[in-house]
Amino acid sequence: MVAAVLVALVALIHIYILFLEMFQWSSPRGQKAFGLTPEFARDTKVLAANQGLYNGFLAAGLIWGVLHPDREFGWQICIFFLACVAIAGIYGAATSTRKILLVQTVPALIALVAVIFA
Repeated sequence: MVAAVLVALVALIHIYILFLEMFQWSSPRGQKAFGLTPEFARDTKVLAANQGLYNGFLAAGLIWGVLHPDREFGWQICIFFLACVAIAGIYGAATSTRKILLVQTVPALIALVAVIFA
């Protein structure tokens, strides 16, 4: 049960990131969250929406894993998508800002450990 809650929390984080990237990127809220200037936000809005969609796919995969009727296969799905989230977070931290490690990678790794030992 704890593992499922942790995976669901990671999914919720990615749904929120989807919302920020797809719908709030050029708003004051999006600019603050990502440290953007208004000009940069305007110029990269389409790219951010695409990036947000990918975060939505990660969330969908995690939700699929948690809700899958075959618990064993569901955990395998969760492990795959949590690994994807962690790797994306590491890459994002290396290429953008280290804050991504705390927001994305650490929660994914905690959930991954919980799923593996569930």
